[in-house]
Amino acid sequence: MKARELRELTDDELRQKLSDLKEELFNLRFQHAQKAEVKSHMFKLLKKDIARILTILRERELQKSGSGAK
Repeated sequence: MKARELRELTDDELRQKLSDLKEELFNLRFQHAQKAEVKSHMFKLLKKDIARILTILRERELQKSGSGAK
């Protein structure tokens, strides 16, 4: 998912999306541990999406507190 698309979501929607992605990553790790066939590139994609969401949430938090120095 692109950062531009994520920025259009509300904080609550981002938190829900974050929760869903973390659950998906957990399930993927579980499948991998069970020697099931998984698409290994999905680990990287999920981690990047999680990082994007966390970054956007942090940016918004800094903007609200007024200490968003750049």
